[in-house]
Amino acid sequence: MKNYFEGYLRPDGKAGVRNYVLIIPSCRVCNIVAKRIEDYVVGVKAIMTTGEVCRHGKDRKRLSDLYVGLAKNPNVFGSIILALKKDNGYPEMRAENLKRRIDESGKPSIILYMDAEGGQDRLVEKGISEAREFVRLASMEKRKRLPLSMLQIGVKCGWSDATSGISGNPTFGVAADLLVEAGGTVLFSETTELIGAEEFVSKRCVHQKDSERLLEMVEEVENAAKATGEDIRTINPIPANIAAGITTLEEKSLGAVRKAGSKPIEGVLEYCEQPTTHGLFFMNGWASAFSLPASLAAAGCAVTLYQLGGGDLPNDPPMLGTNTAVIAPLMYVTGNYITAEKAKKSIDFSSGDVLLGKKSLEKAGKELLEKIVSVASGELARGETVKYQDLIEPYFLGPVF
Repeated sequence: MKNYFEGYLRPDGKAGVRNYVLIIPSCRVCNIVAKRIEDYVVGVKAIMTTGEVCRHGKDRKRLSDLYVGLAKNPNVFGSIILALKKDNGYPEMRAENLKRRIDESGKPSIILYMDAEGGQDRLVEKGISEAREFVRLASMEKRKRLPLSMLQIGVKCGWSDATSGISGNPTFGVAADLLVEAGGTVLFSETTELIGAEEFVSKRCVHQKDSERLLEMVEEVENAAKATGEDIRTINPIPANIAAGITTLEEKSLGAVRKAGSKPIEGVLEYCEQPTTHGLFFMNGWASAFSLPASLAAAGCAVTLYQLGGGDLPNDPPMLGTNTAVIAPLMYVTGNYITAEKAKKSIDFSSGDVLLGKKSLEKAGKELLEKIVSVASGELARGETVKYQDLIEPYFLGPVF
């Protein structure tokens, strides 16, 4: 197995696997401008969310962390921030404040103001012009041979079935162990799907404060669910999990955490927080496919993976949010050989042979890491061949006022 990948070295010393220009609408009314620029200019990605309006300060901070984190992701060459006018809007979302934080990465960024350009259409024209120049400059960046210790990846699992805990998640766990052993970094998340396994996972934390914070995160999720008057166990497992044979949230969680491999957990991160060292980390996050990949990318993951059970999927299914990691490749992998056949146009890797007894878990995990390294070095994930992205759903605490 190669101990390197071909990536882009950024000014802050981080390693990217793609080379995008990011368009950031600092307020939701700039979404249409961001989308028009993205549609016109190659090599451009736009962040599209429901925005900041009528949300409390903690949620606005979460949204700004998502935006800044995506801009700081090493897959981004530079960013263009769109705003109505100077010093406008909530403090957390003001373009000037976003730019100040983004500039810590040493990468280029500019702000374009709608009022200064003379309205929406003029802003689109200016944005297209600036984005084209950014993309031209980005094209001068060349891939370099970089050690695996510089690669950071993130994983979520979903549409869980019995194979998720038997072959799919354990296969990724082996790949995660191998990357960590090479000095790389792995993030796993989905706070809800720690419920029932949280005590086991917390004992793997290197630091006591992280162990305590992980348990607090799980308790916060349970309390938030109780505040609605519902038992979270009537919401999760979702109907698709139940149809595929999952019976309880605890059962689902015990299978889900196997994607974390066996290494010690070096730290417990807040939503979109980027690790400062290497190793295995847990990040607080929402399980939605329209949420978690983007927040893993905002936490610095250059490649993201969706480990799919898929026991209840139809033939040739529309895959969930083709690339909701925005600027990071989202690889679809599965441990279910039936899912791999049903979704063969969308699945990047299958460890179904483990389930059939034709391949060892260790061999499948090594092959998965080799596939991740290939994607990191430029191979397109299947989802990247489709020009479609669902709306991103940040992990808001709520309520909306």
